[in-house]
Parts: sequence; C-alpha cells; structure tokens
Amino acid sequence: MSRLFVALIMMWMPMAVMAKSIVVLGDSISAAYGMEVDQGWVALLQAKLNKDQPGRHSIHNESISGDTSAGGLARIDAALALHKPDLVLLELGANDGLRGLSPVTMKANLTEIIRRAQQAGAKVLLLGMKIPPNYGKRYIDLFYNVYPQLANELNLPLVPFILEEVALDPALMQADGLHPNAKAQPIIADKIAAYVFPLL
Repeated sequence: MSRLFVALIMMWMPMAVMAKSIVVLGDSISAAYGMEVDQGWVALLQAKLNKDQPGRHSIHNESISGDTSAGGLARIDAALALHKPDLVLLELGANDGLRGLSPVTMKANLTEIIRRAQQAGAKVLLLGMKIPPNYGKRYIDLFYNVYPQLANELNLPLVPFILEEVALDPALMQADGLHPNAKAQPIIADKIAAYVFPLL
C-alpha cells in the first residue's frame, strides 16, 4: 500500500467520523408539497451545508404531507434507528391544528417524540407553526402556545414560526393559501439555517 494512499485515507477518516446525520420529521411544509423535491427548503438547507462544509452533513427528509403529531410519533423510532441522527428538526403540529385536534394531545405527542430523539443521542430543534385565524382565538392560542411551552420545559431551541416572512404574502404562497410556493423556500431555508448552523 503506497504512502500516498495511506495519507489520503488518513485525511478522509476524520471527515467521515465527524459527519453528522440530520433528520427532518415533518409534514407537507417540509415535504416540498406542490413542487419538485429539490426546490423545497430541506434540499436548499442541504445545499447550504454542502457549501459551508462539504460532505460533513447529511439530511434525511422523513416528512409526509398530511402527517400529524401522532403520525410522527408512530414513525420516529424507525427514523432514529435508520439514520442515527445527531440532530432532529421537528416540524409537526400544523395538521393537528387544521383538523381541530386537541392541543393537549399534540403537546404530549411532540413531547414523546422529543424524548425518544434525545434518548437516542440527538439534539432537537423545534419548528413552530401557526394556523389560520378562523379557528377562533382561544383554540389558536392553545395551539400556538404548545411550541414555546415545549421549548421552555424541555430547554429546546425554537424557531417560533417558520413561515413568519411568508404566510401573509400571496406572492409566496400557493393557491390554497396554506402552503408556501417555490419562491418562498429560500426564505424558509435561510431562517432555519440560522438556527441549525450553531447546533452543528
């Protein structure tokens, strides 16, 4: 075995050892609903990581359109076993809200997802969501307060509302008024990247 080959192997090994696995557990907002997958914010975040530190991070998108916190809880163990993540980006709950499901149950489901991820050795970044105002102030407040409550109780970093600069701009939303379009994805990716990079 040549000295050059050995040297190349030695240079590659630290990078391989330090490579970090990231899982995104989400719904249609993270599953690039209504567009090509490579246009979604998850793919754009991977591109940002590749540019900053080539080969050091791999994002596994375990997001399913229409999924709820209960669906995420049913899937988290398999995702953890398969990808062994260092970081989990948890973007669930919007569909609980849109279906009028119990915020108490939603909080319990998200808490258990976080607990399992942490037990598996992963950090968790919580991605907050909001729902349209037609659900009534009381329900909306109960729903939205779940995210800061979890962040405070479990000492988690929180992106308060990932569509903050997007949701009220019709030019950045799809015709349904619920899903961001392709133009919005770089904005979302930039917002989340600002929280992700310090965690890596």
